[in-house]
Amino acid sequence: MPPLRFAAPLLRGLLAGLTLSGPALASPATDLFQKASSLLLGEYYGWSTTDRPALVQQYRTVLDARCAPLGDTCDYSEGRAVVKDMLAQLHDEHTGIRDAEGAERLREVQEDLTVPRTGLRVTRTPLGLLVVGVLPGSPADTAGLHRFDLVTQVNGSVTAGDSADPIAFVRLERQGNPVTLRVQQPGQPPRDLNVPTAPLKARDVPVLGWRDVPGGRVAVIQYPTFLPGDSADLFRRALAQAQAGGAAALVVDLRANGGGRLDQCVQAASVFRPAYYQARTPQPGRPADTAPVTSTEYAAYDGQAMPGSSVRHLLDRPGGDLRGLWHGPAAVLIDASTASCAEVFGYFAHQAGALLVGEPSRGVMNSGVYFYPLPDHGVMSVTSLRAYDLGGNPLPDHLQPDLPVTPDLEALTVRGEDRQLQAALAALQGRLGTAVRQP
Repeated sequence: MPPLRFAAPLLRGLLAGLTLSGPALASPATDLFQKASSLLLGEYYGWSTTDRPALVQQYRTVLDARCAPLGDTCDYSEGRAVVKDMLAQLHDEHTGIRDAEGAERLREVQEDLTVPRTGLRVTRTPLGLLVVGVLPGSPADTAGLHRFDLVTQVNGSVTAGDSADPIAFVRLERQGNPVTLRVQQPGQPPRDLNVPTAPLKARDVPVLGWRDVPGGRVAVIQYPTFLPGDSADLFRRALAQAQAGGAAALVVDLRANGGGRLDQCVQAASVFRPAYYQARTPQPGRPADTAPVTSTEYAAYDGQAMPGSSVRHLLDRPGGDLRGLWHGPAAVLIDASTASCAEVFGYFAHQAGALLVGEPSRGVMNSGVYFYPLPDHGVMSVTSLRAYDLGGNPLPDHLQPDLPVTPDLEALTVRGEDRQLQAALAALQGRLGTAVRQP
């Protein structure tokens, strides 16, 4: 069967690369640059209007200058740095490269592998590594770590600013040894924790929590990723638990969710109302700029995939009841790291009436990517599809919050004030008086 289209990302075999003019490959750096440039010229199908051939020639000159003193010993790191600079000029954040470690982590999550982990998911901040997820039942959970704790040292090394490296933390976990963390928790003095690793799934899962407000209980589902093939099913299970627990309102937290499989985010979002997404992609085997374009429909309702024609019929039917599995008040938390498929989820939830709270999302909602292998065992994500709605209109590039709330790292980590969540709860409280309570 043909490969599924993804908002981000899927490893895909390389098609025959284009041959660029210039000297023969002379080093690992030039080998990497040649492959990345071939992909940029032959496979890119995004919204950027940058002159890609001119961009390649410009940065080929940059690479030649950097590698001239090194000759055939110019290594992959030099090539990777030049490619990163080149792709930044494309102004398309969906297209980029990951080194071998980043590629390995991606593979582990996509293939649902079991690996040594503490159970923490962390991200870089100026103050240190911010915990954005704790896997339930993991060693980190048992040790008392919580979301939005701040890790300021790892095995005695300070983590702040540029030294806060989430991939380096994953590398330590893979060694299978305990990790010593200095942790700042809200309202507490810093303390050192020795956190063991255990064989755990590389992926993270939706986590259900609760907040009580006047008018009812609010279910808060932290939704970390759409990468696994059962992401939508895991979300439906968390939603069912929320409904069984008497939730009167719902918050879906997509902060730090970088996206994943397109079929999964469309299915998950259809718990609110029917969702329809059209992906337009160039046919393989020819340069994307000149290849005929084909369309693929992704459609779902009540969390389940459906034929596009069926969903189009539902959405076109006047006066029909389009309420899905969840039809009470809802809010979706977004930030600058909410990207790709997570933005697609937020878009459909917003169409169904959910309130978007936080800050503008990353801005890659209207496209999707494939990941291609590179000579250094890393991968390059290349924008390979454009996204359209039911009417054939391009999706917007980002989500704009209905209720803008700028994150405050100090308030979050020192005083435990999650201002974005607080704002969402206050807004939902105002809607609970007129809402239909969920069964």
